[in-house]
Amino acid sequence: MQVLLADEYGFCFGVERAVDMVEEAVAAGETVRSLGPLIHNKQEMQRLAHDGVTTIDSPVQITRGETAVIRAHGVTPEVQKELEEKASKVVDATCPFVTRVQKLAARAAAEDRHVVIVGAPDHPEMIGVKGYAPDHAFIIRDESELDLLPRLRRPLVVSQTTIKSKTFFDTAEAIKSKTDDQVEIVNTICSATRDRQEAARALAGMVDAFYIIGGRHSSNSVKLLAVCKEQCERSFLIETEDEINPTDLIGAQKVGVTAGASTPEWLIQKIVKHLKGIGNEQSIGLMP
Repeated sequence: MQVLLADEYGFCFGVERAVDMVEEAVAAGETVRSLGPLIHNKQEMQRLAHDGVTTIDSPVQITRGETAVIRAHGVTPEVQKELEEKASKVVDATCPFVTRVQKLAARAAAEDRHVVIVGAPDHPEMIGVKGYAPDHAFIIRDESELDLLPRLRRPLVVSQTTIKSKTFFDTAEAIKSKTDDQVEIVNTICSATRDRQEAARALAGMVDAFYIIGGRHSSNSVKLLAVCKEQCERSFLIETEDEINPTDLIGAQKVGVTAGASTPEWLIQKIVKHLKGIGNEQSIGLMP
């Protein structure tokens, strides 16, 4: 049984940058507290917790003498201001791709334009972006929620950085029916997200089973699962090797592996090694 890794997988630039910034603060002896999980990967958060990084749910939990970390998803301007008032230091680890969406939304709002953000309304990234245009922005998941929008004024359409490209472009096209003005469409899907989806799609058509390694609360990992299932029905989203059922691999000659943008390399290699072990056991008849 061959285990094949997608051409693009794992930590994206924004996540790697956030982890590096936190590790630098820890190395400097700072008391580091992340507002919400730094990234959507429980295993990596456990590793960081072992190094002393703790997670808080609200700015009120931060005190002087501590370093507050804004995670890769970003926060609203109000939350950032509150952190700056309470903490001795604020490490802004907002992904630069997310920062771009925030700035686009703020610019459009300043011009008294409507902003439509295509994404999950309850996702931390979306909550943060809407905070930059609170009285002008609307969040919809896809074109099926078009009726939630009013008539739009010179709208700007942007997206959550981790959604599927087809969802964004189909929705952006449908939004044109909600205005008499010209629609400005800016594709703000992270290039790493696009690259990982395209690489996963290409590999999924060549294998008998596919594993996506990522957190179940990770938007980009869930989207990777959907992309892979389009090409390979035996596609599974897992967080650790313990979730792999060897019976799912019966008859599989080639197994594909990819990982969400919040999945660390050490975890990916651990799971690849486990899959190869299953393949070896099957080949010598120790397993069905």
